[in-house]
Formats: sequence, structure tokens, C-alpha cells
Amino acid sequence: MTKKVLILSSSPRRNGNSDTLCNEFMRGAVESGHTVEKIFLRDKTIHYCTGCSTCSFLQKPCPQKDDAAEIIEKMVAADVIVLGTPVYFYAISAQMKTLIDRCCGRYTEMTGKEFYFISAAAEDDDAIAQRIADSFQGFLDCLEGPQVKGNIFAGGVWHPGEIAGHPALAQAYEAGKNL
Repeated sequence: MTKKVLILSSSPRRNGNSDTLCNEFMRGAVESGHTVEKIFLRDKTIHYCTGCSTCSFLQKPCPQKDDAAEIIEKMVAADVIVLGTPVYFYAISAQMKTLIDRCCGRYTEMTGKEFYFISAAAEDDDAIAQRIADSFQGFLDCLEGPQVKGNIFAGGVWHPGEIAGHPALAQAYEAGKNL
């Protein structure tokens, strides 16, 4: 069965370490015949949630005029969502967190999705991978029926290109290939 896959890469560096992992996931998914779109969050304008409650209490669209609504619409339509982030100070990137916060008005429509977490960090410590997964899980805990299908972590990669040859590249490719 062909799946609609949405990859959200929150690296500020195109082809940075976490973005390269996202590319490998995408390569595997495309080779398996899935419909794949990758959004590089750096290229988008996403403002912070202002807490105005227009989306939640008034049940109206967010009044902010930026790219968040378009991305969230794609999240609602996707079967599989890949959340890719570099690790900054043992947490997900600000770009990713800002997008997640903006999902408030439509998160109840994100039911039964499959999720993959992809991250890259300077330190090679499995506790960091778990910490990132826990951050993403906070978002998923608000959704109905999400399924975490994978947590791909590349530790020991900081500078651009250090991901080359890392075993997580093969893991990302295989995860995409085996959707």
C-alpha cells in the first residue's frame, strides 16, 4: 500500500547531519513507491503561537498569516510524519518546537498517524536519543492513536558532513524503504 509521507526537517543547515538523515529516509521511501514530500522548515516563515485561543476556544483558523497553516494541513493529510531535528542543548530545535506549538488548532485531526523521529547530536549518548524521543512524545501524547515506528539517532556528529559513513544513515534509509 502506497503511503503519503511528510518529512519535516528542522535543521538550519541544508544537508546538515539531521537533514542528511531525512534525505536518506526519503530516498528509501521513494524507492519503495511512496508519495513523499520533504519540508525544510528553514525555508518557511512560522511565527510563534501567541496563545490568543482563536483556534481552540473560538474554533476559527489561526489569525497569523504565515506558512504554518499549509504545513499543518499537510500533516493532517499525511499517513506518515517524520520529525527530523538537530539536537541543541539536549533538546529539539526551536524551528521544530515552534511548528509543534502551532498545531494546537488542528492536532485533534491528526489521528492514526505513523511517526518516525530522526535526530543528530554532537554527543554520542543514547540518553540524548531518548530525551529527544520524549520531547516528541509530548506532542504525540495529545494525538489520537499515534504510532511511533522508529527513533533514528546519530550521535558523535556535530560539524557538517560528519554524518558520512554513520550507521544511522543506513537505518534511516531502511526505515523509509520498509514503510
